[in-house]
Amino acid sequence: MTDSRHFEPGRAAGLLRLRAFLPAAGRDYAARRNSDYGPDRRDNVSVLSPYLRHRLVTEQEVLESVLARHSPASAEKFIQEVFWRAYFKGHLETRPAIWRRYREALAGQVAALGEKGGFRKAYQAALAGRTGIDAFDAWIAELEETGYLHNHARMWFASIWIFTLRLPWELGADYMIRHLLDGDPASNTCSWRWVGGLHTKGKTYLARPDNIAGFTGGRFSPRGLAKEAPALEEPPLPAAQRLRLPMSGPPDGPLGLLLTEEDLHPESLGLDRAGIRAVAGASAVDGRSPLPVAEAVQAFTEAALGDGLDRAARHWGVEAVRLPSLTAIALGDWARRHGLSRIVTAYAPVGPVAEVLAEAAPVLARQGIALIEIRRAYDEACWPHATRGFFALKEKIPSLSEQLGLGAGAFDQGDLFDSGSGAPGGFVRTTEGAGQAG
Repeated sequence: MTDSRHFEPGRAAGLLRLRAFLPAAGRDYAARRNSDYGPDRRDNVSVLSPYLRHRLVTEQEVLESVLARHSPASAEKFIQEVFWRAYFKGHLETRPAIWRRYREALAGQVAALGEKGGFRKAYQAALAGRTGIDAFDAWIAELEETGYLHNHARMWFASIWIFTLRLPWELGADYMIRHLLDGDPASNTCSWRWVGGLHTKGKTYLARPDNIAGFTGGRFSPRGLAKEAPALEEPPLPAAQRLRLPMSGPPDGPLGLLLTEEDLHPESLGLDRAGIRAVAGASAVDGRSPLPVAEAVQAFTEAALGDGLDRAARHWGVEAVRLPSLTAIALGDWARRHGLSRIVTAYAPVGPVAEVLAEAAPVLARQGIALIEIRRAYDEACWPHATRGFFALKEKIPSLSEQLGLGAGAFDQGDLFDSGSGAPGGFVRTTEGAGQAG
């Protein structure tokens, strides 16, 4: 049995968790996925989210493994959870203003912490687990100890933060992304917005004492929770835009491979085995927040990156090095040392990595070094269907599965995936399904 409190940061550990979970990915998962039995018992969910978030294990291979063992009907709930992750990714890709607005609001709120004493005390009491709400205070301790929370607990946590403690949702989202090993810009931001009534306009999620007590097996009996959840409001967002095209460059010239925490399974990117001259890696984990990122998150991310570099070095038979940063200076120095005119990397979705690469690309181009992105077929297939609500993507799951070669001949094109979408399965949707949910 895998340790539910500790996450080993490597692909081998992710595959081990996947194999351990597969027998329960069908109807057993559907029946028990919403229960949070505590950090010592996670056998009802996949706990794959830290591995999926960094693509140490990919969504494609998780779905292939599940469908090799279960029918689409029995694994329906788990399959939907995997696609929830793609939905949030695609939603933020087509509405990048959500991320920019979140970052701007967060900067203002961090500044206000230094100016407003009462606001700062309420915020610090919440983060210290001194609210007097037994469940919330326990989740603070669990998150800081393990870097993980069950998806249902994440939803309750966000609801209490927004509607009971009346703290800005952006500060709560920031706290989670700084402490979650699976902290993901799209899933985290969109899930907090969903709870607050911004993602699906006017639809909120209210944490209720009886619901928490019931789905935690009576471990908690929270008092003083808000009885109403009035939807948050914001100015209208810009309309959904077309997906950003991956950065490209000339087809010829020496090629180097760059790894980031966004995608650490380069072996499956379809690159020519003889075409890579050198490999390098760097992370932008500190870019998650203007506040300090938890040491455990930094350690997991850096170790995961190291695991990816080790595998890449073996796969291509070349040197793999850790760069000090993702800046144009560091990338340019590395490229010149190896005589590279092109740097190829997995596509970076909206978030810190995309921001720093967007800054570096034009500087590198002026030095004669092209930065080239590869977007996976899975993302190309799913993201265009994420411009509205989840249902628009969910109804495409059978055809997407066929397009992606997931054995979709077994999918019923009728009503198998036409039921209500329900709540977003997780902050950092991974498979819980895999993930945030769990």
